Amino acid sequence: MEKQKNAVGRRKEAVTRVFLSKGDGKITINDKNYKEYFPLVYLQNQVEVPLKTTEVFGKFDVIVNAQGGGLKGQAEATKLGIARALLEVNPDFRPALKAAGLLKRDPRGVERKKFGHKKARKSFQFSKR
Repeated sequence: MEKQKNAVGRRKEAVTRVFLSKGDGKITINDKNYKEYFPLVYLQNQVEVPLKTTEVFGKFDVIVNAQGGGLKGQAEATKLGIARALLEVNPDFRPALKAAGLLKRDPRGVERKKFGHKKARKSFQFSKR
């Protein structure tokens, strides 16, 4: 692999562009180490899942541009982006990634607000009289 591979991951309002290249395992998100960017351990684990599933953790440098959404959405978008970039590197990773459910985009989004309600489902207080 002579040049970097790239892919896009999305989750809710979060969009991440992932660039994968041979290296020593540095993961950088918005010019910060991923452990600084995602202070919670379970979010750090989300980012590592595709690399550990394909047993290439520490063999690729990952650079991520993340925007929109919250930290959890960005972490899950990064997970999808890394999985897609790994597929470009080696199509043989597909069965392992698919079995772990890493190639599916989570379709859930924010439910729209309904008229006559405060929010999507929350209503105003009801009084019979």
